[in-house]
Amino acid sequence: MAAAFDPSGRLPDYFTNSGTSSFTQFLSQAAPELLPGRRPLPPGLAAADVAPHGTTIVALATNEGVVMAGDRRATMGNLIASRDIEKVHPADAYSLIGIAGTAGIGIELMRVFQVELEHYEKIEGIALSLDGKANRLAGIVRGNLGAAMQGLAVVPLFAGFDLSPSDPARPGRIFSFDVAGGLYEETGYDAVGSGSLFAKSALKKRYRAGVSTADAIVLAVEALYDAADDDTATGGPDVTRKIYPVVMTATADSTHRLTEDEISAVAEAVVQRRMENPGG
Repeated sequence: MAAAFDPSGRLPDYFTNSGTSSFTQFLSQAAPELLPGRRPLPPGLAAADVAPHGTTIVALATNEGVVMAGDRRATMGNLIASRDIEKVHPADAYSLIGIAGTAGIGIELMRVFQVELEHYEKIEGIALSLDGKANRLAGIVRGNLGAAMQGLAVVPLFAGFDLSPSDPARPGRIFSFDVAGGLYEETGYDAVGSGSLFAKSALKKRYRAGVSTADAIVLAVEALYDAADDDTATGGPDVTRKIYPVVMTATADSTHRLTEDEISAVAEAVVQRRMENPGG
């Protein structure tokens, strides 16, 4: 990147001209090698076997907004690469992003998305709509397609509180993606990652529209418990090490991450109920 600078010390034109409100588009001009998925891999590298992968993420729409939760395990082949990775983060003041797939690229993609939203707001003076945020994230995921084809796939889950909902009774909205950047709005709940099949099966029987935030938090933790029960790549509540899922909410009051005390109380209650009734 240094070669692109004028020897006189002047910044290139794209730094000084009034340009796009998209940070990723600016980065593609200034330093494209810094974008997720743009780094070339050595030939013959079995990327999927050497990079830690993160699973599982669930999201639920509530009567106040959304709840998103993620387990803490990252795997590398048949090994546990990490027991306490964090896969759920705030995207901005009213939305959340969860990452499943290649952990390193997923975290990088998430950070680029956070800067993308902040950059747009600073340039335009207003925040993107929730649909606009989802579309921007789809573009970033699409830019990682080359790496995904080499085994470094990242599939995010995006959810947030809609400041201008078409239906005031449904202020929380959830969006899923595929590796090619396809964007899909989900109704009620969704999950991504290797344990998503089991998590969604659990939510299918328990979720009801208009659920409260408190009840949705319990449902999310129970869904992750069920996913961990049948999927070796998903980690359940680790009572011994005091490692519990990351759970966040997005409401009219902004985003909030449950404290260790809050989530431990929920998780340990779920574990206690399962000791009495292992089948749920």
